[in-house]
Amino acid sequence: MNQMWVRISLTYVVIVVFLFLIPTVVYLTIQAEEINIGYSQGEEIIDSTTTEAGPTNLYTRLVNYPRMSLVTGLFRVLLSISMVGILVGVISSRGLAAPLHKLAEAAKAVGSQDLSQRIEVKGSQEVREVAIAFNAMAEALEEADVLRNNMLADIAHELRTPLTVIQGNLRAILDDVYKLDKIEVARLYDQTRQLSRLVDDLHDLALLEAKQFSLNSSEVNLIELVKDVSAIYAPIFKDQGITLILDLPETAPSIQGDCARLTQCLNNLLNNAIRHTPNGGEVTVQFYTGEDQVFLSVKDNGIGLDEEHLPFVFDRFYRVDPDRNRRTGGSGLGLAITQALVVAHGGKIEATSDGKDQGSEFTIQIPL
Repeated sequence: MNQMWVRISLTYVVIVVFLFLIPTVVYLTIQAEEINIGYSQGEEIIDSTTTEAGPTNLYTRLVNYPRMSLVTGLFRVLLSISMVGILVGVISSRGLAAPLHKLAEAAKAVGSQDLSQRIEVKGSQEVREVAIAFNAMAEALEEADVLRNNMLADIAHELRTPLTVIQGNLRAILDDVYKLDKIEVARLYDQTRQLSRLVDDLHDLALLEAKQFSLNSSEVNLIELVKDVSAIYAPIFKDQGITLILDLPETAPSIQGDCARLTQCLNNLLNNAIRHTPNGGEVTVQFYTGEDQVFLSVKDNGIGLDEEHLPFVFDRFYRVDPDRNRRTGGSGLGLAITQALVVAHGGKIEATSDGKDQGSEFTIQIPL
């Protein structure tokens, strides 16, 4: 009784029975009244089995009443329609329940980690909408699972490099290949700092994506922020032989944001520009105001980005360099964290490039 097709079949039968039973009962009631009236007036009905006339009981009169053939026909029609209703109910209800049965089987498969399950989109509009929603959910789960596996592989890769260096150096010290001096300790310390930065970045990114990261909002003057950060990076750019250009207006409206996190965003963009701009290149930091938002961009004339890389530059651990070189590619989390922080401020960030060796530009948009 709990199956959908059984319930729908019974519903069909009940509806059909009531549609034809009510007129039939009304008709029988009227006929019974006519017979009672005729009997009370002394009418006689000729028995079909005899030639004698005389009063009979009500049952005999109902059976032999001429119009009762119509009543018998109505009962037959009612029985036939009930049977047809049962047949139609079973066929239609099974047709309606079949897609839901397939959906249940596919959901069980997804629950068993078979994320490749998809169901055919057919049937009524409601069933089609459910099928489309299920397929979209399964596709999103499959993509998330692929990203999770890739992320775990990338994390393992990033952790393996400094751990290998630390283990190798410690083993060399134990075997008296290296002396335990301050130079060697400094190398080991540098590797532990890389591990610490990676763990901190992963922790911040996880909190940001889970929307559990709190921002200390206050009024921020982005022009002053850019000047302060640029002053810190000026010696680094000079040492790399890169010209840092500031294109800033004299005044600009303040925004509501976390000054420390916005500084982190600019730091990440400048570090990215340094890694991808050769000696003698230029990096321009530009700030301008729109109607209801402000724009902060960092543009370089370095190695640039091919169009195929643009959709992925904000993905975790993504590097344009296929050899995943740490010196040129960093940890691969800076741009991902920058995007998450900008989104947390209600803004967005975009990357543009005219192609390889044509430079690239990263633009942050934050609402006023």
